[in-house]
Amino acid sequence: MSAPPLRVLSVIPPMTQLNTPYPSTAYLTGFLRSREITAVQEDLALALVLQLLSPDGLRAVAAKVAALPAKKHSPAVQAFAAQRDRYLATIAPTIAFLQGRDTTLAHRIVGRNFLPEGPRFATLDVYVDDEGGDPLGWAFGALGLHDRAKHLATLYLNDLADVLRDAVDPRFEFVRYAESLAGSQPTFEPLAAALAGPLNLVDETLRTLALAAVERHAPTVVLLSVPFPGAVYAAFRIAQAIKATHPHIVTVLGGGFVNTELRDLTEPRVFDYFDYVSLDAGERPLLALLEHVQGQRGRQRLVRTFVRDADTQAVRYINMQEADIAFAEVGTPTWDGLPLDKYLSLLDMLNPMHRLWSDGRWNKLTVAHGCYWKKCSFCDVSLDYISRYEGASASVLADRIEAIVRETGQTGFHFVDEAAPPKALKTLATELIERNAGISWWGNIRFEKTFTPELAELLADSGCIAVSGGLEVASDRLLDLMKKGVSVDQVARVTRAFTDAGILVHAYLMYGFPTQTAQDTVDALEYVRQLFANGCIQSGFFHRFACTVHSPVGKAPEEYGVTLEPLPPVSFAKNDIGFHDPTGVDHDALGGALKKAIYNYMHGIGLEEDVRSWFPFKVPKTTVQRNRIEKALQQRG
Repeated sequence: MSAPPLRVLSVIPPMTQLNTPYPSTAYLTGFLRSREITAVQEDLALALVLQLLSPDGLRAVAAKVAALPAKKHSPAVQAFAAQRDRYLATIAPTIAFLQGRDTTLAHRIVGRNFLPEGPRFATLDVYVDDEGGDPLGWAFGALGLHDRAKHLATLYLNDLADVLRDAVDPRFEFVRYAESLAGSQPTFEPLAAALAGPLNLVDETLRTLALAAVERHAPTVVLLSVPFPGAVYAAFRIAQAIKATHPHIVTVLGGGFVNTELRDLTEPRVFDYFDYVSLDAGERPLLALLEHVQGQRGRQRLVRTFVRDADTQAVRYINMQEADIAFAEVGTPTWDGLPLDKYLSLLDMLNPMHRLWSDGRWNKLTVAHGCYWKKCSFCDVSLDYISRYEGASASVLADRIEAIVRETGQTGFHFVDEAAPPKALKTLATELIERNAGISWWGNIRFEKTFTPELAELLADSGCIAVSGGLEVASDRLLDLMKKGVSVDQVARVTRAFTDAGILVHAYLMYGFPTQTAQDTVDALEYVRQLFANGCIQSGFFHRFACTVHSPVGKAPEEYGVTLEPLPPVSFAKNDIGFHDPTGVDHDALGGALKKAIYNYMHGIGLEEDVRSWFPFKVPKTTVQRNRIEKALQQRG
């Protein structure tokens, strides 16, 4: 008897993002269709939020709140209970406004009498001047009506997320949902215990949505693409529901989390939920797996795939060596089937650059596979998504862009490369200009000297509106140790070139790198202050350095002056690893001050103050000249 025709459903599990689809299912669906395989996709992350944040959803939440003892009411729950009817009356129009379907509602929202206001609105108090003036006037002025309303509506949704967390599911977040159950979690026990627990309102809603999607599409194979630890729990809940009701459907787990953290998987219970666990890059292992499901190849012919042996119940890793699919041949991503008119444009940060991550519906596209630099000491340079660099011609990329614009009607693109190569961007920009493509785009780069003022102008002419890149430690000694291939002065010149071309710049920053002293940290903040003050960068974020097992630091810690802490026995997720740094710096204490300082810098506050004023304790005096960046900029050309 022949196998039924393949029908593949790719699913985005909660939580990823709400303003635009996470691109993995679009890539997979486009690739499969290019191979004439029937493929469809669903975004259950968006569907879950839209169901919970609906009148019916909030009525169900209100019932849970009513059942809680009063002593368990958090401030968010108290505000919700006191204004229940107003929340029920305003949720549908507010969602419609954030979806762009009812823009005139902005007038009522900014009047501050329409939306019920919970604890999140207290953040506005920090903007009130001594005379009690307009708290958002500095950001939006007299005419920024729509954006002001969008920010207030985002605070309103964040209040509701707090209610869901405090009254329904303590793991709930719009991002990082239940991520502690999976991220660098050596055993499956925490996740297994959560999955064995009773379904709460969020779980029940997700189960209903998942089974409805299965009924709509009648797939033979369901792909759960999990990019982050915060999407793992929901992915397993979806697979659990499918296996309980449709055990014949093949379920497959893949995505960024799997590629990074499950490379040493030995936990057989994972396969109670998933028939296969597939590693990077996705296309070749998926083709082999689908051929296997169709009976076209034996089990031993799988590629980079984990299975559970039917006899021994042990996990086996099968990797028949086969050539990967060339990047130029993976097909054009498609968003067909995703509800592009229902995504929510949120404005949670008032910084013009920072808002891009949550505001707007961006078509996500990759200029090249992997990283052309692949040397940074903190990066997973040994893994496929970094190590295998492969590009496509400018004409192929431009063809993909034009096809996506025709399909979606959206001209905004976010290039999601680890670091888009400057040569490829130059040729692509030239091609886009010649075609009068008329798109807007932004993406991640390295701040290398190839990005001259002339190239920055060319990129701007092609539609570039913003770039982000890793400055990391803002210390020449540590940048050299990191093998970043850039210097602080060079970063200043490159970023200023982008700013002069009208392109916004975001800097990824890091603290706690091996051998980083308190002096290094204070000096780094001074460099960052000067970059903001000189108009080199407009946005930034400090991340705490995490040592991973796949990075050069994790593989050769002695070269970085640290020793690794022993890992416990690992059967599930393996990524972050602790280390001992002989400097003994309390990076946690410094980190709070760094984040407070940069938050203020992004709002134009405190740029002339001594950087030591941000620290609530005594720190070293900076050794950096206060005009160091200014002098570096004078050396341009």
